[in-house]
Amino acid sequence: MRAQDALGQSGERLAADYLEERGLRVIDSNWRCANGEIDLVALDGDELVIVEVKTRRSRRYGDPLEALTPAKVRRLRTLAVLWAREHQRLSASLRIDAIGIIMGGSAPPAIDHLKGVA
Repeated sequence: MRAQDALGQSGERLAADYLEERGLRVIDSNWRCANGEIDLVALDGDELVIVEVKTRRSRRYGDPLEALTPAKVRRLRTLAVLWAREHQRLSASLRIDAIGIIMGGSAPPAIDHLKGVA
């Protein structure tokens, strides 16, 4: 496994734990289809939450959340609808969140959670 893939998986596990500690229930991870991938799917009460996780070792090349482009947000909206249809969860309420994580050195991971990016 590439180091970058391992970092991404570690970040997604950390993000799932972070969400669950805050009362959300993670119900799916790394869901894939022909249109792309959703990192995490969670429930916040009755609200379906699609979560994009961006993990970096440092901010040397910018904040992880800067990688969340308008095109990526549009793709996440499409993927959210596809996931909801496939899992028969056509909820009235849907939210897309982003979590940026810096995991570097001996410092504890820094987590930045943006709710409702789309």
